[in-house]
Amino acid sequence: MTDSLPEWVRSALRCPETGAELDDVAGPDGPELVSRDPSEPLAYPVRGGVPVMLPDEARTI
Repeated sequence: MTDSLPEWVRSALRCPETGAELDDVAGPDGPELVSRDPSEPLAYPVRGGVPVMLPDEARTI
């Protein structure tokens, strides 16, 4: 999903709301990074290979 990012950058990304690790998934509108936090699962869109890590852009799942 985020193959265009170097692995060390991808592994450093965390949910800006909870600090949880993120998983690459195929969302309804394209690739997403989904927080592993069970109490506040958020999905951040990946647009043009760039993760949009803004809480206002996140989708609650």
